[in-house]
Amino acid sequence: MTKTRIAVAGAGYIGLAHMGVIQSSPTCMLSAIVDPSPAAVDIAAKAGVPLYRSLDELFGKDRPDGVVLATPNQLHVEHALKCIEAGVPMLLEKPVAPTVEEAETLVKEAERTGAKILIGHHRAHSPIMARAKQLIDEGRLGKLVAVMGSAVFFKPDHYFADAPWRKEPGAGPILLNMIHEVHNLRMLCGDIVAVQAFASQATRGFPVEDTVAINLRFAGGALGTFMLSDTAASARSWEQTSQENKAYATYPDEDCYVIAGTFGSLSVPTMRLKTYGRAEDRSWWKPFDVSVADVTRDDPLKHQIEHFGCVVRGEAEPIVSARDGLQNLRITEAIVEAARTGSIVDTTPV
Repeated sequence: MTKTRIAVAGAGYIGLAHMGVIQSSPTCMLSAIVDPSPAAVDIAAKAGVPLYRSLDELFGKDRPDGVVLATPNQLHVEHALKCIEAGVPMLLEKPVAPTVEEAETLVKEAERTGAKILIGHHRAHSPIMARAKQLIDEGRLGKLVAVMGSAVFFKPDHYFADAPWRKEPGAGPILLNMIHEVHNLRMLCGDIVAVQAFASQATRGFPVEDTVAINLRFAGGALGTFMLSDTAASARSWEQTSQENKAYATYPDEDCYVIAGTFGSLSVPTMRLKTYGRAEDRSWWKPFDVSVADVTRDDPLKHQIEHFGCVVRGEAEPIVSARDGLQNLRITEAIVEAARTGSIVDTTPV
């Protein structure tokens, strides 16, 4: 089989991660790097691939089968439109755009042209998430009633000292971290149609929030609560519980989501199930059937690049579309608005 040639635009932290999984892929190969920075020269040399300063130069000299766009957020739409114009499929890192307005422009053009776009919500490719979704879709929990989620962790002081923009509006855990959680929750529980939030900056004292309490309403009628903080010393976050990113310490006794229905609950990512086998057994005075669902733990970036290869070759449709990316961004911005105004914000998909 001839390997699918993938170029990576953006040789930063995320771009390097993509390069690593492409180089290890059985079906894809790294064909080029696109980055104007001096540091990219050594990166391309070590990878043994050509370096181009722009997408225009890449498309003119060495057109790949697909491109991973891991460039700064403010360049996402500009670069995605170049790929659409060139007819090159793309894996566009999240967020799909800096603002909902810009994302709407991109989605409109993508749908007009039929462009192949996979949005880089890599947790959508997590075997843990796939197994949790399977259990829910099989009806093991009954009708979904509630979800309790958290992403609480402590970012060290140097995280903010190294990049002071992280202290300012436009950063903060809602815009930097919550977009990951929004897609996970939508994947497991369905569309989010309304949000409400309280935000605080009382701990760090920065102009941007450090802690947020969020209420969610799902299209199917379930309700959710979500606790988000980058200053709470806790392990209840995906990074510290999923065991997928080895850069983080892991605590196998912790969960970041509990999803409850009329027949039972599932804790993720420990995959602990507490269920009733029969309707007549459902009572808080009666014991649950307690089990742990089998699950494979593996790097979702690896699965994402294989799926992208399938999208490029026309073997699959993107499991995270540009419109999905737009809706994730719309909900994330709605949480910001809800916290600012104290109002309930409608997020029904349009």
